[in-house]
Amino acid sequence: MTLQVSNITKIVAGQVHIKPTTLTLETGHFNVLLGKTGSGKTSLIKMMAGLDPIADGQILMDGQDVTKLSTQKRNISLVHQFFVNYPHMTVYDNIASPLKVAGMAQSEIQGRVEEAADILQLRPMLNRRPHELSGGQQQRTALARAIAKESRAVFLDEPLANLDYKLREELREQLPELFAGRGAVVVYATSEPEEALLLGGYTGLMDDGNVAQFGPTAALYRKPETLVAAAVFSDPPINSATVTKEGNIVRMGDAVWDAPDAGMADGNYVVAVRPHHVSPVQTAKNTVALSGEVLVTELSGSESSAHFRMPSADWVSLAHGVHPYEIGVTHPFYLDPSACFYFAPDGARVIGETA
Repeated sequence: MTLQVSNITKIVAGQVHIKPTTLTLETGHFNVLLGKTGSGKTSLIKMMAGLDPIADGQILMDGQDVTKLSTQKRNISLVHQFFVNYPHMTVYDNIASPLKVAGMAQSEIQGRVEEAADILQLRPMLNRRPHELSGGQQQRTALARAIAKESRAVFLDEPLANLDYKLREELREQLPELFAGRGAVVVYATSEPEEALLLGGYTGLMDDGNVAQFGPTAALYRKPETLVAAAVFSDPPINSATVTKEGNIVRMGDAVWDAPDAGMADGNYVVAVRPHHVSPVQTAKNTVALSGEVLVTELSGSESSAHFRMPSADWVSLAHGVHPYEIGVTHPFYLDPSACFYFAPDGARVIGETA
């Protein structure tokens, strides 16, 4: 199965919510839509599912134009972050509901429901109603319904957002296996970069109604094409500053390091580096010494972060261990230049080596 969207757009009250978007989504891996709240993930999913009208463009499923088909005729499944189950039905009937609507024989319905229930460990709950289930069991029921339906495309709109940490971790690990080999295009929306990296597959980075970049998830992390794309995968936020390339060196205030061997012309650029490549201690000989006034510190588990102010920019360091920062005191930090991304001043394209 292949799901193709070609130059689809969404306009609400004269405002463009989804800019012209073209994607080809295939089976065999997760297709992740990653972006912060309001970036357009849910809108794009609803358009592909037939729940929201498109202003322009075309949607194809295996080459068939489904742009004007209803959701029911597209044979898709949608699982929301909220537990959408029929409260008056048992778990069995909730899972079976789309199969009954399709007029499937009872014997086949029973086989599909029981198979999906076994996969999601729901067989002991088949006679219960949703209010008798935990949040995790309710979401498993919604996932089982999607599996039993054997849809051509499955849309998962932040399905783990309302579960507690332990359940999120458990289901996140199981999801790729649940849909493996089923021949459906799986589209998964999330605002968590770590989740996208764990799911793997392909990722579309969403920003302000636009897909900033699409490709293998690991490749997007290592080689973002824009500053926006680089920022999506960074938590704490990515560090950036204006730098000047002069001959064989890059200069950021008083800090100087070797320019990447990538044919960069002399001039101004934006350098960006993720906080875990800025350390409070020197970890290698080729690191670049920085200095900044510590503004805020945070300790999270086995990691320490420090927000610090330099003349050129405010940056963040994220390092393993507990480090003795003092608020208001100037502290040394060390930048790994091999981990730097370089962009044009408008952030539109990447220049130089990336890490």
